[in-house]
Parts: sequence; structure tokens; C-alpha cells
Amino acid sequence: MSRSSCAVYASAIISVHLIIIGIALLVAGVFQTLINDRLKGEITLTEGSKVFGTWKNPPPPVFMEFFFFNVTNPDEFLAGAKPRVTHMGPYTYREYRPKANVTFVENGTKVSALTPKTFVFVPEMSAGDPRVDSVTTVNIPAVAVMNKLKDSSFFVKTPIAMFMNSIGTTMFMTHTVDELLWGFKDPLLSRLSKIKPEVDEYFGLMLNKNGSHDGEFVYLTGEQSYLEYGRIDTWKGQKLMTFWGTNQSNMINGTDGSAFHPFLTKEERLDVFTADLCRSIYMLFEKEVEVKGIPAYRYTPPRDVLASGENNPENKGFCLDKKCLDDGVLNVAVCRKGAPVVVSFPHFHLGDQKYVDAIEGLKPIHDQHQTFLDLNPTTGVPVRACKRAQINILLERVHGFPMTKMLNGTIFPIIFLNESVTIDDASAARLHKLLSIATIVANFPFILIALGVVLFLISILLIIRSRPRKNEMNNKRMKMKDIAYTEQQNC
Repeated sequence: MSRSSCAVYASAIISVHLIIIGIALLVAGVFQTLINDRLKGEITLTEGSKVFGTWKNPPPPVFMEFFFFNVTNPDEFLAGAKPRVTHMGPYTYREYRPKANVTFVENGTKVSALTPKTFVFVPEMSAGDPRVDSVTTVNIPAVAVMNKLKDSSFFVKTPIAMFMNSIGTTMFMTHTVDELLWGFKDPLLSRLSKIKPEVDEYFGLMLNKNGSHDGEFVYLTGEQSYLEYGRIDTWKGQKLMTFWGTNQSNMINGTDGSAFHPFLTKEERLDVFTADLCRSIYMLFEKEVEVKGIPAYRYTPPRDVLASGENNPENKGFCLDKKCLDDGVLNVAVCRKGAPVVVSFPHFHLGDQKYVDAIEGLKPIHDQHQTFLDLNPTTGVPVRACKRAQINILLERVHGFPMTKMLNGTIFPIIFLNESVTIDDASAARLHKLLSIATIVANFPFILIALGVVLFLISILLIIRSRPRKNEMNNKRMKMKDIAYTEQQNC
């Protein structure tokens, strides 16, 4: 046998071995297990892990957009007409939120941290100047005071009502965007603070929130189980809140929305606790998307999350005073010092149609008003997110205060927020590299099988092509033997 023939048959044998080894590795799942274990070990909240640095100081820029609802017919509304609002915004602020006081506890299985937030105005991403643009909206301090006194006696409410009238307090007020967000000295609160020093004389939707935090969170590091990565263990030292009517409603579930475990599936429910709502919500898979070339699953809160306790028994605990609001809104007065604050998705998206119909100028649009998380399923890394919420005030008649006599329980929109983030280019490049390596390692058995199949096919082809040459050589040898035999006979 010639050397070339030996090489061909050796290649065929090697190719068969490659196919067998590849199939064996594929069945055993060795490389998939290897890459899974490596990712589970790297995606933990521990010093030196791949994600710990970006968790402490997130590099992607976070933007907070504020959209106001400007009331154009306040007098007509107080006379019984449907309120009419126009949209103002966005007024955009860059949000800086590095972790502070990061401390490992309980033998490093948990980590505590604060997340102070600082807001810096971004004029080029805004619709106007917040120091100049004025908004007419509900007089929230006045409504809060009246709501606080709704169960008081006639002898308490009457002098307060007369006092409010004497200083010109009305149901609506006009202030600049800057004042409404970051605070202004309210005349009613100023007078009340002299009687009750605990009353803050300043009011603002974001008063004292620039540079502040929502309290201490303790997170599970994920070392003991990758499914616990980033999950909240306690908030403000509590494992269970006390705001709501049932233990289920008071549970602090899931993460804070900035970290999720790797190897996500389309079937699982993602729990997220949000301090702004004083409750946990959950999200379900909606569709596959792609962000900067990175594959992601989009998760969104379903309608049931803010469904009425009458329609969703899981939400019974959120009904205050045994009084359930309809779908799409949540009364958070219990964690807003008694102020009649109601939260919803923007334009009452996923809410009862009656809330939209009650206000002229609202139009819920799914793509513009939904809250969503786009997560890479392999790593659990958020590649894009939008947290959207609307702050409303419940306006109802309070006996003893004449200015409320025409009110009938309207949930009045004040402002909606859009807190958004998209992965930055540098982080996207690193994630691309990690996913490429993970793909190559996970698919190594397929590469071996493919290489073996190609090599085997080449070997077969070479063997087939070599056979005609062998036959031709044999024929030549036979002819030469015949000629030699003939010549021998002739001699």
C-alpha cells in the first residue's frame, strides 16, 4: 500500500473518531456544563467577579424624563366639566446612581448597600427650560391637608377651611417645572408648620430626592445559588413590609430591577421590588428583541399586576379601607404620609377605560407607555430598560371644604416618569465577546462532529478517485506482461 493510500485511510479513521468523540461530548453535555458553571461562578456579587464592579458603579447612562399634564380648564372642571390636559415635556435629567456603603455580611453570602441618586439637567434632551416653563396642576398640598382632615369633626375642619380661603388657597396652582419637581415654599404648609413643626413648609414631587436614597437594601450574592443572584433579602431592615393588608402584598420579592440571574427562560416570572410603589410587581416574557446586536428577551408587567382586587384576588391586600379601585391604578397613600396619591402606568395604560375617558387629552399607546426590561437570557444582563409610571391625585369631595363640592372621585394625572437605560458601547462590546466565547465553547462538540464529517467525506472522495488510477495501473501491468510473454514466445 502506498503512502498516499495510508494517509487517506488514516484520515478516514481520524474522522470517524472525531464524530464519535463529538457525539459523546454532546450527549454528555460536558462543554455546555463547563460554560454554565463558569458563568454561574462569574455572575455573583463578590469581590473580583466579572459583574461586581459594574453593579457598584453602573457605566450605562440612566436618564429620567418628566412629562407634566398641564390643566387648561381648571375653572370649568370645578364647575362640573370634564378636565382637559395637554402634554408638557420631556424634561430630562441624567441620573447618577453608584452604590454606597457596600458591605459584605453573613460570611459574604449577602451584601448591603445604599443607592443615592443624583439628577443633572440635560437641556439638549429636553423640550424646554424647567426654570421658565409653567404648569397648572392640582394643588397637592391643599388636597393632602383636606384629605388628612376628612375624618375630623366639623369644629376642626371649619376653621381650617376658613383659613385656607383667607390666604387664597384654590384647588389648582401654577408653578414652574423646576418648582414642582424640586420644591417651593407653599403658603398653606408654611402657616401649618408654625402650628405643627413636623409639617414641612416646602412641597415638591422630587423634594429632597436629589442626592438621597430609598434606604438600605441587603442583597443575596448568588454564590450559594445562581438563582438568588441580586435578590433582595431585606429593605430598611425588613423582610416584610407593613403597609398593606395581607402578608402576600407586603412581601419583598425579587431584585431591584438592576440584576437578574443568568440562563433566563421564556416561561419564568421575574419579580421586581420597587420602593417608589412600596410593593413588588412581576414581569412576563413578551417577545425576543435585539439591542446593539445582543439578543434579548423582553419582559413586561401584565395587566394582572395592577388589576383590581375584585378581579385579581392576589391584589386584595392593596385595597385600602376595604375599598378596591378599578384595574390599572394603585392607591399608595399608606406610604405617602396619607396624601391621596394614586400610581398607574402612563395615560392609564393597562387600566380601566373609564380613567382614560374621564380626562380629555389622554391616549394610552403600548409602545410609548409600557414598562419593560430587555435582558440577555444567557447572562441575565439588562441591555435596555424603561420604567414608566404616572403619579395621580384622587380628587373627591371632602365634607366641610366647599371648594371640593363638585368633585366626584376623579383620579387626576399630574406627571409621568420615564426612567430609561441602554447598554453603552464598551459594555456591549465586552458582552459580545463573552457571548462569542460561550457560543464557541458550548458548540465545540458540533465543531468536532462537523470537522469529522468533512474529513470523512474528503477521505471517501479521495478513495473513490484513487480507484480508477489503480485499475489503470493494473491494466498497464497486464499489458506489459502480455507483451513480454508474446516476445518470449517469438524468441
